[in-house]
Amino acid sequence: MKYFTYITCLLVIIFTIEAQEIPKNEYGLAVIDNIALYLETVEQDSVNRLIDLEKFIPSIVFDVKYATTDNFTGKQLYPYPKAYLRYPAAVALRNVQKELNQAGLGLKVWDAYRPYAITVLMWDYVQDPRYVADPRNGSRHNRGCAVDVTLIDLETGKELPMPTEYDDFTEKAHLDFDDLPDDVLANRALLIEVMQRHGFDPLPSEWWHFDYTDWRSFDLMDVSFDDLKTVD
Repeated sequence: MKYFTYITCLLVIIFTIEAQEIPKNEYGLAVIDNIALYLETVEQDSVNRLIDLEKFIPSIVFDVKYATTDNFTGKQLYPYPKAYLRYPAAVALRNVQKELNQAGLGLKVWDAYRPYAITVLMWDYVQDPRYVADPRNGSRHNRGCAVDVTLIDLETGKELPMPTEYDDFTEKAHLDFDDLPDDVLANRALLIEVMQRHGFDPLPSEWWHFDYTDWRSFDLMDVSFDDLKTVD
């Protein structure tokens, strides 16, 4: 029994020594910056896994703007279109899609997980924390716990009328802006209601942005799409 206890303690010590610490960046933020460290956190708790939404919820439509030049920077920021969320957030989004489908509607996803380095780059273009996360704080997108979405009609595939286009950095995109047609107000309200019902909180300054309610439980990440693809 003593020998077994000794071996157990030794293994714990070895594991602790070998386990990587999450490095801190210039702002003192702990950021997972390599695929090995990310996989270690997944091994410790499977809820940390980033889920490929296209595989997990194939009925959702994707239009990942940052994989094109059709975004506010005018540059392609992602090597290809991918949308990832942490496992619990992905399950919650799948439940949103199921509910919407019952009403003949669905989601279109513009963005989800965003590597921290991309947030730093975006801040160079728009230094306004209402619309782009300040790198000194990091983004919910960097945690794999934020998603940018809109509603579509399943029959036509067209987007429902909303207050603005995606990434419109004006007060018209704010949730308290009500000088809008009745159908637009109704569509925005419906999106917010369904997302909230399944655990997503809206961002006051962007009608399309929703944070998974448990985002604080997940670390900031700066793992590239190319690296994630190797373990996807």
